[in-house]
Amino acid sequence: MQREELTCSRITERLEQLAPRAYACDWDNPGLLVGWHDKKVQKILVALDATDEVVEQAVQEGVNLLLTHHPMIFKPLKQINDENFISRRVLELVGHQICYFAMHTNFDIAPGCMADLAAARFDMTMEEPLEVTGEADGQPIGIGKIGTLTEPMTVKALAKQVKERFGLPFVMVYGAEQVIEPVTRIAVSPGSGGSMIRHGLAKQAQVLVTGDIGHHEGIDAAANHMAIIDAGHYGLEHIFIPFMKNWLEEQFGDQVEVVTAEPAFPVKVVI
Repeated sequence: MQREELTCSRITERLEQLAPRAYACDWDNPGLLVGWHDKKVQKILVALDATDEVVEQAVQEGVNLLLTHHPMIFKPLKQINDENFISRRVLELVGHQICYFAMHTNFDIAPGCMADLAAARFDMTMEEPLEVTGEADGQPIGIGKIGTLTEPMTVKALAKQVKERFGLPFVMVYGAEQVIEPVTRIAVSPGSGGSMIRHGLAKQAQVLVTGDIGHHEGIDAAANHMAIIDAGHYGLEHIFIPFMKNWLEEQFGDQVEVVTAEPAFPVKVVI
């Protein structure tokens, strides 16, 4: 019996089951952003962002589908030409018949996805969503997680653990001096976490592990006796890449080849 060919729509339907688009925030733009539903797919590239380098890799490797966490298109494109860096990427993908799919806040929120994956890197119990956005199967779901460490530790020790368990070159810490007691209650919110500070404070987190924290956000959180470990936006969310590679291979087996973008931490420390 001949096996049915794998199409873009078959893959994206399965991706929507993993992280339903209905879970996404209103401002978000996940889904099939470029391409053809009936396109035959034999090779997929997984990345965090559809950067110029990633799009070039997709072309060079001859993939049929590019899958990223962050959507390349957030705002309407009024013109598709080579004068804008976003529309140039769209033209490149279309010109090489590469479909492009993104799963963003729906992946952040879906059970078993970003929030749970990040929390699993800590020895935590009594976990619950940091910001509840809805429910699935009668259980609350949302962005980030908050829970209790099985073994208390200092802010400095926790920062070293974040660096090691997420494979990071560095992390930044706000409020290490203000939170002097052993830490037991922590929150983790991959991505840009400035808006999650109030949720961490409301749920009495001693430390929030997140990314993209500004100076004033950091010192204000410290003044309220909550330390912040800023591991960077990419630093916490790059776990999307190996997870999706493994998931796609489990779902489709040898029907599709899955390749990944090279690690590309966008921030470098020069000393």
